Amino acid sequence: MSSPVEAVRAVKAASPPRAAAPPRRKLPWLPPAIVTGGLIPLAVLGLRAFTGALGPNAVAEALNQLGLLALVLLIASLAATPLKLVSGWTFPLRIRRALGLLAFFYACAHFLTYAGVDQGLDVRAIVEDITERPFILAGFVALLLLVPLAATSTARMLKRLGAARWKRLHRLAYVAAVLGVLHFFLRVKKDATEPMIYAALLALLFAVRVASAALHRRAARR
Repeated sequence: MSSPVEAVRAVKAASPPRAAAPPRRKLPWLPPAIVTGGLIPLAVLGLRAFTGALGPNAVAEALNQLGLLALVLLIASLAATPLKLVSGWTFPLRIRRALGLLAFFYACAHFLTYAGVDQGLDVRAIVEDITERPFILAGFVALLLLVPLAATSTARMLKRLGAARWKRLHRLAYVAAVLGVLHFFLRVKKDATEPMIYAALLALLFAVRVASAALHRRAARR
């Protein structure tokens, strides 16, 4: 007569094998495609500037478009993790870095257009603007916060800093986004509908992250 252990082994051997989990698709083309698509608005903006189609106040139009692109891309990068938490999709995490770097690129282009074209690289005028005009100060601080995030966006820096420290540092992206929305809100002055929409989106993303963290802690206690 067989022992209970032998009987369990026999049942396992006779049972059909479990279906293997589908392999994760690497999609190596996805980040380059996002970067290419993200640069198309810059090309369109350059073409409009070259053909004189930016209107009577071309510099202001360019500044508005570059700043808006930076904010949209930054919020899109922050949406990657909440979208994965809600839907289970993993592809947003694979394009998060590309979106964040594009946001940093457009934020730099926005500031350089302001400093170089609008202010003619007049350092004194730029410093006065930053210290005396709250909306410029908010945008400038947001740009400064994005610098260490872009510098540590590589896998090598993630390994060097460690996952915990890297995650704490990159939470500054939310602070930068809040300052970006504040910069937009203070800039428009009259109709604040559009910046309020971005503020609501940012609040929703933050709420998803907070709710997920709370559920994780509750599950860990159980």
